Amino acid sequence: MESFLVAVNAVVPFLVYISLGFGVKKLGVVDEGFMGRLNQVVFKIFFPFLMFNNMYQIDPKFVLNVRVLVLGTGLLLGLILALFLIIPRIVKGNPQRAVVIQAIYRSNFVLFAIPLTESVFGAGSTTLASMMVAIIIPIYNVVAVFVLEYFRGGKLRLPVVLKNVCTNPLILGALTGLVFFFLQIHLPVCIEKPVSQFAGMTTPLALFVLGGTLHFSEIRGNAGYLVLALGFKMVVFPVLVLALAVGAGLDPVERFVLFTMFATPVAASSYPMAQNMGGDGELAGEFVVVSTVVSVVTIFVWVFLLKYGGII
Repeated sequence: MESFLVAVNAVVPFLVYISLGFGVKKLGVVDEGFMGRLNQVVFKIFFPFLMFNNMYQIDPKFVLNVRVLVLGTGLLLGLILALFLIIPRIVKGNPQRAVVIQAIYRSNFVLFAIPLTESVFGAGSTTLASMMVAIIIPIYNVVAVFVLEYFRGGKLRLPVVLKNVCTNPLILGALTGLVFFFLQIHLPVCIEKPVSQFAGMTTPLALFVLGGTLHFSEIRGNAGYLVLALGFKMVVFPVLVLALAVGAGLDPVERFVLFTMFATPVAASSYPMAQNMGGDGELAGEFVVVSTVVSVVTIFVWVFLLKYGGII
């Protein structure tokens, strides 16, 4: 019963936020243009507050386990390499190849890792998730540009890629928080409180926007790609990740953070990138929508099984 309640408490808030966004859009309270602008505000303003606050609030006694970093980045890079070798053999068109590769390796880690970790392990458990987000997101972004350019036959411009990574609002927020932490710069209480409150607004607002931008377009034609890619992404590969995490002797929080790197829905940002860089935009959007909806079930089942089995 305890495992069931942990799973419910971890997933239901996500469903409520997403459903509210979807509902108000359907009722006509907001339109697509408003949601698009709000999405920009969340990404450029609120997420930096969240990343800054999580770094700023790090416990001075916290030590990042190098094994988590090495295992996480190693698994990610290994997965990307394997996809480059396998996907072209089973997917025909280059626009679809780029989108399928991106959908499998690129999770909505930034949106799900921190709140899921807090839901399962409680307040104060999100430091590792925040640090891993700051490390993994640049890898996601660099590889996404490379994948999309490669399959459309374009030339990779390293300065542009580096600029996009270095000006990413999430990275800037995390780096600023780390500077404040390492230099022991303390904000006045009158500033620290609003920063913390803005950080707390980020996840509900981001999920609300996600719900309001879901489009259930015709997916029958791409059902084969969707089932194959998402089945591997959200079921098969997480099993391997958890097995390696347990074998490496990682603690429950570390195992769970690695799990969220690979088992969460496809990153919403993969859709506009595919649209603007020669990928199959329709397929990319379907990956985001279907994986988000399916994740409500898969994440619930995963959390229940992991808690019940004593893995987390």
